[in-house]
Amino acid sequence: MKPLSLWVALTCSLLALIPVSGFYLPGLAPVSFCEEDKKTDDCQDEIQLFVNRLDSVESVLPYEYDVFDFCKDAEEKRPSENLGQVLFGERIETSPYKFKFRQNQPCQKVCTKSYDMSKQEDKANLDFLKRGMQLNYQHHWIVDNMPVTWCYDVEDGQKYCNPGFPIGCLVTSEGRPKDACVINSEFNKKNTFYLFNHVDIIITYHSAEKESWNGARLVAARLEPKSIKHSEENSQPCEGPPMEVPGQFGSNLNVTYSYSVKFESTDLIKWASRWDYILVSMPHTNIQWFSIMNSLVIVLFLSGMVAMIMLRTLHRDIARYNQVDQADLVKIHRQTCITYEDAQEESGWKQVHGDVFRPPQKGMLLSVFLGQGTQIFIMTFITLFLACLGFLSPANRGALMTCAVVLWVLLGTPAGYVSARLYKSFGGEKWKTNVFLTALLCPGIVFADFFLMNLILWVEGSSAAIPFGTLVAVLGMWFGISVPLTFLGAYFGFKKHAIEHPVRTNQIPRQIPEQSFFTKPLPGIIMGGILPFGCIFIQLFFILNSIWSHQMYYMFGFLFLVFIILLITCSEATVLLCYFHLCAEDYHWWWRSFLTSGFTAVYLFVYAIHYFFSKLQIQGAASTILYFGYTMIMVLIFFLFTGTIGFFACFWFVHKIYSVVKVD
Repeated sequence: MKPLSLWVALTCSLLALIPVSGFYLPGLAPVSFCEEDKKTDDCQDEIQLFVNRLDSVESVLPYEYDVFDFCKDAEEKRPSENLGQVLFGERIETSPYKFKFRQNQPCQKVCTKSYDMSKQEDKANLDFLKRGMQLNYQHHWIVDNMPVTWCYDVEDGQKYCNPGFPIGCLVTSEGRPKDACVINSEFNKKNTFYLFNHVDIIITYHSAEKESWNGARLVAARLEPKSIKHSEENSQPCEGPPMEVPGQFGSNLNVTYSYSVKFESTDLIKWASRWDYILVSMPHTNIQWFSIMNSLVIVLFLSGMVAMIMLRTLHRDIARYNQVDQADLVKIHRQTCITYEDAQEESGWKQVHGDVFRPPQKGMLLSVFLGQGTQIFIMTFITLFLACLGFLSPANRGALMTCAVVLWVLLGTPAGYVSARLYKSFGGEKWKTNVFLTALLCPGIVFADFFLMNLILWVEGSSAAIPFGTLVAVLGMWFGISVPLTFLGAYFGFKKHAIEHPVRTNQIPRQIPEQSFFTKPLPGIIMGGILPFGCIFIQLFFILNSIWSHQMYYMFGFLFLVFIILLITCSEATVLLCYFHLCAEDYHWWWRSFLTSGFTAVYLFVYAIHYFFSKLQIQGAASTILYFGYTMIMVLIFFLFTGTIGFFACFWFVHKIYSVVKVD
């Protein structure tokens, strides 16, 4: 067994020995609830409903709950949020929806909002509320760290549980209801907004009669939004015609918010699997398997091509170049139909042995990109590995982003080391410039883009705008931790001897013969990114959905497998094209190996443009700028990541083949 395989197997074995019943992540430990007369220190009776930001598939701008002038909690408190939650724009706060465990409430009024059309402030608040309904903004409520879901029937009799529900809906002037309006046939008046001001909440719990703990644990929270025009004359206060908000400003308006709560017991759902009913309803699994099979076919095709080159063509070339004995030459002659003299005069990759390790142009920039790419690669690998183990599940809010940022900060040392070592091997002497660029260039571009997007969010009043204190903290982590670690890695990198190449480099560069269309640099680079992108484009669809359509992404096992397939595909595609170019006596492989697999990022950008126009209904200049601004950050990171994979695969390949040939 290989050392890496042995290490992975040992790690998994040790993890399997951990007693699951006593192991919980911080903030994810179960909470026990009991009735008021049975309340203890380990069992609480009050259930607090939290509200999160509101977002929309038609806008990139999320907003805080309070911005829409909903009912507020008199004792409003904000639970502490981690770095990932802040960067993702989550703004969780307490709500006025409070209830006791197992105390059903058929109808409970929360508050009444009055809008006086003679007051500019009330008019602006109501106008913003209408804008939210028009753009289909969604509530996101939380009970016991679990989303309150709105479940409804979809195609083929399946049920879909959405972790959010709309503010309301709009019937346009043409009489066409928007998506949320189809749940009630009474929503039929033209140019009218219907506000969902009432919710029926159902809390499902699992009792502890046969368990080792006391009380009960919540395993599901569902609701059904309703639009009700409350009236004092109604004998049933939570029943009545829908709450209409006219499209045009008219008389004053009063809106009463209310809710009902019902508790249900179940023995079928355990606390550990309480997220399953949300995640299973998302029809992703079959498509994910199709994506994996599609990627594996591409990998097998490339592996066969590389194996053919390694085992047949390359082995034959090495035997010929090393001037094997006459018996072997006769065998080669029979297989290839060439004479010994033809073999000696044939052009090929050995002809450029004196130039293949000639330092590349712009070696400084290449080494900087490779240092940053190494940092991103290690960060991605560790993050996905931890996610596969369940440490970064959707229940642990913000953990994925927090883990990625912290790992990136702590991995400055390998970035500095790789950049310095390669730059020294290229014969570079401006080591100060190299280490400064490694520490500041790519992170600086990302931060500048991120800061400009944040300015737009500030101007628009969005909850996704990062607070100034958080920006200072991120800068402190960058300059206080990452930059010094990069300098430390560069120090060790420059102390090491330059990488020794298996053949000497000639003083005079060899002239490169005229190339055919397919062996020219640009066509090769463009073709090199097609196959790696073909392995990931289906997975990319789900990732973009989770970011821009606010769907939960939880299949990290699939994502980790696709990550490994992408690693193999980028390596094999780059090695394949590198061999073809060397056979054509073009020895400029340094940059081309990086750009060949790095060009996959260009296809990612093209796909993001296609996704924007075909899948999203984003409106407004600000949302469009934000979409493409954040997409450019993703593209740059992916470019460095895939480019680094291709470069080191090609670097290993070139060293390997030139170390086994005899050079006169």
